[in-house]
Amino acid sequence: MPLSRAQTHSPFSVKLPHQLFCWQLRKRLTDLREIVFVLQSQSNSFHVMQAERRRADLLKQAHSLTEKTPVVLLSHSLSDNEGHWSILPLLPYLSHSFGKNSSWIVFLEEETHVKMTKLVQVLAQFNKNEEWFLGKPLQDEESTIIHHYAFAENPTIFKYPDFAAAWAVSTPLVVRLANKVRDEPLKSDFTIDLKHEVALYIWDNGNGPHLTAVPELCTEPEDSPQTRRCATALSTETPLCGEPVNTEDIFVAVKTCRKFHSERVPVIKKTWEKDAIFLEYYSDYADPSIPTINLGVPNTERGHCGKTFAILQRFLSGAVPDTKWLLVVDDDTLISLSRLQVLLSCYNPSEPVCLGERYGYGLSQGGYSYITGGGGMVFSREAVVRLLASGCKCYSNDAPDDMVLGMCLNALGLPVTHSPLFHQARPEDYARDFLAHQVPISFHKHWNIDPIAVYNKWLKDDLRPRASEGLHENAKTEL
Repeated sequence: MPLSRAQTHSPFSVKLPHQLFCWQLRKRLTDLREIVFVLQSQSNSFHVMQAERRRADLLKQAHSLTEKTPVVLLSHSLSDNEGHWSILPLLPYLSHSFGKNSSWIVFLEEETHVKMTKLVQVLAQFNKNEEWFLGKPLQDEESTIIHHYAFAENPTIFKYPDFAAAWAVSTPLVVRLANKVRDEPLKSDFTIDLKHEVALYIWDNGNGPHLTAVPELCTEPEDSPQTRRCATALSTETPLCGEPVNTEDIFVAVKTCRKFHSERVPVIKKTWEKDAIFLEYYSDYADPSIPTINLGVPNTERGHCGKTFAILQRFLSGAVPDTKWLLVVDDDTLISLSRLQVLLSCYNPSEPVCLGERYGYGLSQGGYSYITGGGGMVFSREAVVRLLASGCKCYSNDAPDDMVLGMCLNALGLPVTHSPLFHQARPEDYARDFLAHQVPISFHKHWNIDPIAVYNKWLKDDLRPRASEGLHENAKTEL
């Protein structure tokens, strides 16, 4: 259990001689060498730059406090194992390398600003020899498909960490979990919402620790008055990106079919279609009133791989404008193109960029990552060129297009770049506090919602003042 409030706060709550205060502070700060920071980084050049800046800030803070600085790791550089972004396959390495000489593993994201002194004080409240799982808790208000309807009777009882606030595990817990990962194959084939799945694995049907809420782990902007008590906050430093990309640089491909021409397409026309200069609807039926284009691929009830690969081929064929970026969406995807333009300013279209919400399949058994299609899949022209040049193709027209693309990218050694601003599901399928510090780019599905009302509330910029500016400052928390 944590030490009592009197035990943990007394050195700082009473007036002490200056020398004694400094000695006690230095004594606490020597604990920095017992902390291992793991930045949940990505191999895309922009994200490497962001992670390096965060690492430099951590080491600069530490050096100003003590000569014994902590270890700061970038997760993408630790191994060629594609599955290491899913954290659990990384635990044996962390246990072997740091289990004996460290007390805490602290995970954070590129946009997580750490107040080093405050964080050390917070961790000092917990017995490092016991199993601890610390974070800012999120909870579902209702059971949701992205969490496989877990805790359907009362989903609020289960808490999982907001990664943007940072989260920590004590090394005794890391060592035990690492042994479990080695001895028992991970059960789930799919990695969908990592933070929820990590928490479930640690909880272990009640046999492991629950997430302990730490109020000092925060997701407010670092310059907010509310963060005075916080050990972490969201960075407000603007990334080194240029102006939003031009609308003319994005070609939009909408996948639809005849039965949804009158149901879903009108929603797009009433919401975000007007923000696209180059957009085509691809269907199994050429309807001149929309208009739609029949690519010669019959409609399938699922998968749509044949249609998606036909779109990729058309993008390079000269039949459509020569643009730097391709956005592929479903006909029930709701998206803000203006926010996407801001986000894409951070990426180099001459690189093979594949961007969206990242899922994983079989990551613990040498599987692959993929961009889940409903939230929108963004490809640089170079990525499409390499994909098609590889000869990779669908094994059937109704194969899952996003997963086949993931297999192709994995075979080519091209990374999937994740952004939490794309969403495969509806707003109500995500924790309220998770969305509170985002300026989202997309949502998906019209099921049991008014899609136009959802678009107006969450994605229409004239109802969210300065949203494109806030995208860089407040919302890029898991890029």
